[in-house]
Amino acid sequence: MIQVKDLIKTYNGTTVLNIQDLQIEKGQSFGLVGNNGAGKTTFFSLLLDLIQPTAGAIINNGVAVDKSEDWKTFTSSFIDESFLIGYLTPEEYFYFIGELRGQNKADIDSFISKYEEFFNGEILKNKKYLRDLSKGNQKKVGIVAALIGNPEVIILDEPFANLDPTTQFRLKKIIKELAEDPNVTVLVSSHDLMHTIEVSDRIVALHKGEVVKDIRTSEETLQELEAFFAI
Repeated sequence: MIQVKDLIKTYNGTTVLNIQDLQIEKGQSFGLVGNNGAGKTTFFSLLLDLIQPTAGAIINNGVAVDKSEDWKTFTSSFIDESFLIGYLTPEEYFYFIGELRGQNKADIDSFISKYEEFFNGEILKNKKYLRDLSKGNQKKVGIVAALIGNPEVIILDEPFANLDPTTQFRLKKIIKELAEDPNVTVLVSSHDLMHTIEVSDRIVALHKGEVVKDIRTSEETLQELEAFFAI
């Protein structure tokens, strides 16, 4: 379970995130939506201890993320291309991440072979450095690397951006399969309401740093969110 209590983040006196109480149950597929500047990336950055809260705390499976690094053993993420190491090939990067998570090369080879369809022949055995790949292909590498080592909490920020429609469809399939595991909590943020709804059991909408919608996904969810954001 992820618990958020009295969480505030301010910059130069301006509050960019203010979440008083939020709980994300273990095994939940959680979607975060909102316009630019709503606080989505700020929330994920706080959850990953990339920035410090001004006040309050996030507890990830009993661990305060800004007080201990124990959460890193069961949490994985892909936020953007800055997470990658540009001078490595995709294979080298996968092996590097695998070593950090206790996986040997054979483990990684077996793991990444499951994603050949997702890679679409554009990632492996091309002898290209990550920095030379397209934004979409860099994203593919980052997302799959985030799944290495069977993490219990997976955080993906804007995973559908820069992906072509076929790859978006394949990614939705991957996320849905992850979400079927009751021990895996998946958090996804996106500007695309339809994609987020399709892969999420629950949707939280942020507006100017505050939770304005918290709904279980249903047939009416898209219409409800579209009506809200059309205002």
